[in-house]
Amino acid sequence: MNYNKVQRTEKVIQFGEGNFLRGFVDWILQTLNEKTDFNGSAVVVQPIENGMCDMLSAQDCVYNLVMRGLKDGEAVQQLKTIDSISRTVNPYRDFDAFLELAHNADARVIVSNTTESGIEYVEADEMSMQAKVSFPAKATHLLYERFKLGYKGFIFLPCELIDKNGEALKSVILQYADKWNLGNEFKKWVNSENIFCNTLVDRIVTGYPKNENFDLPFDDKMIDTCELFHLWVIEGPDSIVDVIPFDKSGLNIILTNELEKYRTRKVRILNGAHTSMIPYALLSGVETVGDCMKNEVVSSYIRHCVYNEIIPTLDLPSDELKSYADDVFERFNNPFIRHECASIALNSVSKFKVRVLPSILEFEKRYTKLPEGLMFSFAKLIEFYKTDMTNDAADVCEFMKKSSVEEILSNENLWGENLSHLTKGVEKYIGKETYSA
Repeated sequence: MNYNKVQRTEKVIQFGEGNFLRGFVDWILQTLNEKTDFNGSAVVVQPIENGMCDMLSAQDCVYNLVMRGLKDGEAVQQLKTIDSISRTVNPYRDFDAFLELAHNADARVIVSNTTESGIEYVEADEMSMQAKVSFPAKATHLLYERFKLGYKGFIFLPCELIDKNGEALKSVILQYADKWNLGNEFKKWVNSENIFCNTLVDRIVTGYPKNENFDLPFDDKMIDTCELFHLWVIEGPDSIVDVIPFDKSGLNIILTNELEKYRTRKVRILNGAHTSMIPYALLSGVETVGDCMKNEVVSSYIRHCVYNEIIPTLDLPSDELKSYADDVFERFNNPFIRHECASIALNSVSKFKVRVLPSILEFEKRYTKLPEGLMFSFAKLIEFYKTDMTNDAADVCEFMKKSSVEEILSNENLWGENLSHLTKGVEKYIGKETYSA
């Protein structure tokens, strides 16, 4: 490969070599190297036995990232060569090389993306095993090696899409410390010398572009694609930027002590817009999110819901919320991403409970009236479950199909509470094909 790779100090240990981390974290590290004095690279640990580290190593861990989407209404495509990964380590082949990572005093940050189920306690994992199953078990062994050396601990920035991911990771690590009898001094060190940040990541990474050709600087089997938008919210102390200068990057990285507000913003606006819109769209014969945005009726409807009914229930500054919503709709319009409505419709009832119902109830509480657009959405959800288009648990589908509106709304197993007081507000939109504010 004809590429002059820059050699930098290994400052980050990265569990995962998949599309997301390479299209998000490693791109951020690349930007830090270009815009600040960070001068750091990531060494990638393969978290499962069968991974892509060999493919990555075959091209010296250098690859291209294509970022594309709408910017100020114009289609934009950007190509960036990423060389922020120094090398890879496969603990299933060379466990000593994995443990040796603890000996690098310059490595102060651990990032991970091992899927939503990656942060879990696996009873079978033992200290004596080299090929441990879980990521937290591997991390515990690495931490114990670090502890024995008397070095400073790590800043953990897990990217797994679970609530309070940093706290969850720390909890499982302490479980292994007890199981393996690693002692109270080690547990004290884990608690006092390591920082476990809860994080929220937001970027659609679409991965390897099949059947597409790009003008690349070299033959690339690890090319990655993603949208332009990015957001990383990190709940942790300000001292993090002394180790990794996110504050000087110019990127959309927020360091806060109130991550929950940003999680609520994402769930209510981005996810809530999807879930409010999809049953209506599918009942109207609209197939993709992009088509929803091109459909004047559906687009006008969901914008009304977001700007007039969802945003008024949230507690961040109004301008910030509106700016985020503007970004969401620009992302929905991304011509490079085909997001099928049918795939978003999976388990719509449970999604509605988490993403939309809180906005309905908070709006009712604050303004002593019902949000009519979201009432229409509730009606379309119920109508959708009367069809054969649903993809949900069989018992949920059966109940929704055969039950009346009032029976559905009063089912506490579905909603966590009795919603029968919403019956008239929902019933008046049953059978109506369009919504007008």
